[in-house]
Amino acid sequence: MFPRPRHLAATFAAFAVGMAAAQALAQTPPRPLKAVIELFTSQGCSSCPPADALVVELAKDPELIALTLPVTYWDYLGWKDTLGKDSFARRQKFYAKARGDGQVYTPQVVINGAAHAIGSERAEIEKTVNQFAATGFTARIALKEENGALQIQVTPTGDESAATAGIWVLPTTHQAAVPITRGENQGRTLSYANVVRGMVRVGDWTGKETTVTAPLSATQAPEADGYVVVVQAERPNKYGHMMPGAILGAAKGLAKR
Repeated sequence: MFPRPRHLAATFAAFAVGMAAAQALAQTPPRPLKAVIELFTSQGCSSCPPADALVVELAKDPELIALTLPVTYWDYLGWKDTLGKDSFARRQKFYAKARGDGQVYTPQVVINGAAHAIGSERAEIEKTVNQFAATGFTARIALKEENGALQIQVTPTGDESAATAGIWVLPTTHQAAVPITRGENQGRTLSYANVVRGMVRVGDWTGKETTVTAPLSATQAPEADGYVVVVQAERPNKYGHMMPGAILGAAKGLAKR
């Protein structure tokens, strides 16, 4: 049965409205990134599960990049962190030295490489995120995978800067659940979001528009199913080790392969 003419007109009108709405949605630019949040946590820390759960929630926000970096310095308490890396503990300590406050603890979040807060204090984290969002990042990152390589285009959002920065690729695991059988969290299963599996420095950024090409292997690690690219200021300490500073820009790679 065919619709009557007026019904047909109504059908076309509804279709046109739907198409217009779909086109408007497609043309809507993605919301700008507000902040990068790094959670330093440990499976052997009884205070950490609320922070782990909060980061799982924050990771759902498209305006945030929320990362989990498990540390190893609580392993002696009876449970060796199955996701922990010594390099993350060093990163956390370098952050504290770069800030000058020396504060290293779990659960601790570092926001945009520049400020820290207790990892379970949502109100304080959101307040700090909004403060950074008011000024925005100084670098915009565009990612493209092609011919077995990752192209990373970094563009200044304002005037060119003379800042020295590294371009890093961080392979991540979108979700992880770990049952704990010993230590302070014995009997619990802890859930994590965007667990960092490694950090690969793939180039430099000197404040000008530049494109760096890295092998796709830089985005890959055991159990990783996505990655994040970060442009981060850095400076050497008195021993010549590069300490991480403010995060100047960031972008998410593929969530799944």
